[in-house]
Amino acid sequence: MLLHTSGRAAVRVHVHYRCEGGRIVLRSDANWERDLAPIAVSADRSQHRFELPIAGPFSAFKPVLVDANGTATWAQGENDLAFADGARGRDVYPYFRADARCSVCTPAQVEGRDGRSHTVRVFVPPGYDENSLERFPVVYMQDGQNLFLPEEAFNGQAWNLDETLRVLAAMNRVRRVIAVGVVPRDRMQDYTTPGYDAYGSYLVEDLKPWVDTHYRTHTGAAETAVMGSSLGGVVSLHLAWTWPEVFGNAGCLSSTFGYRDDLRARITREPRRRLRLYLDSGWPHDNYEVTRAMRDLLVARGYKDGRDLMYLAFPRAAHDENAWAMRAHIPFQHFFAR
Repeated sequence: MLLHTSGRAAVRVHVHYRCEGGRIVLRSDANWERDLAPIAVSADRSQHRFELPIAGPFSAFKPVLVDANGTATWAQGENDLAFADGARGRDVYPYFRADARCSVCTPAQVEGRDGRSHTVRVFVPPGYDENSLERFPVVYMQDGQNLFLPEEAFNGQAWNLDETLRVLAAMNRVRRVIAVGVVPRDRMQDYTTPGYDAYGSYLVEDLKPWVDTHYRTHTGAAETAVMGSSLGGVVSLHLAWTWPEVFGNAGCLSSTFGYRDDLRARITREPRRRLRLYLDSGWPHDNYEVTRAMRDLLVARGYKDGRDLMYLAFPRAAHDENAWAMRAHIPFQHFFAR
C-alpha cells in the first residue's frame, strides 16, 4: 500500500517469519546501516509490518534478523524491491540460513488408484524448510525427465528449470512457485487422444492431491498451471480445457496441435473456459502454423492477447530442449507475475 508519511512516500511491507528470538528489522538503500523498526508485530511474532520510505521510483531493502546479543543476520538471496506505485504493498517471506539442498535430486514414485504410477521430481524454492509460513502456486510440467538433470534429459539437454526459477525470484519478477516434473510412462499414450484422458484423471485425482498433502501449496485453479513442449504442450491445453476448475493456466511451447488430439473441435463447440494461456513456437519447422491457427481460434472464442492469452513466435528457434529452456521463463511471468 502506498502511504504518505510526513510528506514522504512509503510502501507497506509485511515480513512473514516466525521470530522465536530476537527481532526483525528492515534495512534499505536509504541507509544500509540503519535499522527500520516495524510499526506493528503480531502476537505470535510471525508477522511484522513496516512502512518503508521511498524517495524515488523504487527502493531496495532486506529483512535482517537481530538476535538477543545484537548480532545481525541478513536475509539470504538478492535484495527485495518495493516500487512507489506498489499500491498493494509487499509480502516478504525471508530465510536467513543458506539453503544448498537439491530438492529435485530425489525422485518420488506416486501411485494412482487405478494402478497407474509416475516418477515425479519436485522443485521447492530455497528457504522452503526454514520459513514454513509461505504457500506456493504449483506448475505441473510434462516430460519431467528433461527439466532438471542433464544425465536423464533427452540428448543431455536439460531445461535447468530450477535455476530459471531461482533467477526469476531473485529479479523480484514472479512469485515463487513449486514445480512438479512428471515423467510420462509412454509419451504417445499419455499425451494424445484417447490416452490423455486417463493421464489427466491421474493428475487430477491422484498426483495433485498427493502434492497438496505433502507440500505447502495454494490449491485453487488460478494458482495451478500445467506446462509442456511439443506433445507435452498439447496435453497441457487438454488438461486445462478439460479440468479448468483444477488447472487455471496452461503453457504450450511448440505444440503439435492437430496430431492425434481433438482440441480444435472441442474449443470450437464447447463453452469458453476461464483460463490464462501461453502459446509459442519457433519458425520454421517448429509447429508455427498450427500454433498460430490455435491462437486465432482462441481469439475468436474471446481470449484477449496480453490479458488471458499470450502468443509469441521465435525466428529460427529449433524444436529442442535448449530452445524451450531459453524461453521457459516467459509463461511463468505471464501466469505468476508479482
